[in-house]
Amino acid sequence: MNKKTNKIQEVNSSAYTNRLKELYDSKYSGELLQELNLKNKFEAPKLIKIVVSMGVKEAATDSKVMDKVVEELWQITGQKPVVTKAKKSIAAFKLREGSPIGCVVTLRNHMMYDFVDRFVNWALPRVKDFRGLSNKKFDGRGNYAVGIKEQIIFPEINFDKIDKIRGMNIVFVTSAKNDDHALALLKKFNFPFSN
Repeated sequence: MNKKTNKIQEVNSSAYTNRLKELYDSKYSGELLQELNLKNKFEAPKLIKIVVSMGVKEAATDSKVMDKVVEELWQITGQKPVVTKAKKSIAAFKLREGSPIGCVVTLRNHMMYDFVDRFVNWALPRVKDFRGLSNKKFDGRGNYAVGIKEQIIFPEINFDKIDKIRGMNIVFVTSAKNDDHALALLKKFNFPFSN
């Protein structure tokens, strides 16, 4: 993607409305207030941001690998990733300070809801032997983390053009006060929990 297409996406996104965002505003927030016995509409848990990250150990020795990973994460999220670099040198891992070791994207607003929609309805059904998401991956403060083993579950990735299967971490950050409230919120977005 170049700068011109990036600006076109930004212009189009200002008029863009997502069906999950509309559903949350019109229906889910009210249902959560009743289910969780909350009194104020501002207490209803909501999604704040999604952080998608990929670690790439081969990037320390081959710089072309990082370019490929950045391109793949850009295709998956629709937003340009930030390359993360090593903070200190570790000889055992052949790692030097400042060398690239991964990339990360933080999604907010309409991009976040669009990613949730594609993740739940398109990517997860493509996982082999999928038995549901574990509800034990909450951090105690209402945030949920999930690890993906293959980037090819996302329909944006062309299977013929990838050089290696790579995994990623996805963290759903919510405004929920506890894990039960966050679980109720994610269930509204049709997250397929196993229990």
